[in-house]
Order: sequence, then structure tokens, then C-alpha cells
Amino acid sequence: MSTYHFVAASEAFLTEEEPLEEVLRERVRNYGEQGKAIDFWLVRRPAFVEAPELATQLAAVPRPAAAVVSTDEKFITFLKLRLEFVVKGQFEAPTAAIPEALASQA
Repeated sequence: MSTYHFVAASEAFLTEEEPLEEVLRERVRNYGEQGKAIDFWLVRRPAFVEAPELATQLAAVPRPAAAVVSTDEKFITFLKLRLEFVVKGQFEAPTAAIPEALASQA
């Protein structure tokens, strides 16, 4: 089981209103220069937002949602400070409620 950290918001906010693409592109470039494996993902309509243990925390996130999920807590803290109007949290996966951390609700 692994711990995943995330920031979540409406899909429109993360993918259209905020310069998230630029931030993620810069992070990919930086990881490439350091020879580091990618440990973050943009998930549109993430399935974990419907997990019962996250219901209270994510109730304020408009649907359809999107999230940046990472195993790097510091990167998610940076995104929370950078994006401001997002919900920050964490979860364990795989579990019965969240069998796949990066699954979408499509």
C-alpha cells in the first residue's frame, strides 16, 4: 500500500483557468534533467473523490473534478500554495474503497 497526496478542484479550474500545464511541464523538464522518475499525475474525474473516507474533505470540490496526484508530499504542498483554491489531502491505495489510485470515473 502506498500513500498518495493530492490537490483537487473542478476540472475547469485546474485545466483551463490555472496555468497548471506550465507548472507540470516545468516539473517534467526538471525531473528529466535530474534523471528522476515521474511521481505525479493529472487525473481528470478521479474515482478516489467518491471514496467514503474522503467525502467530507472533498464535498466542496465541484464536479466534474480533476486532481494532481503524487507520492511527493512537498510537490503537492507547493501546488496548494501556487494554486490556492484547491483542496489538499492524502489517501492510501490500494484499498477496498480506492482499488486504483489513478483511476478515472469515465
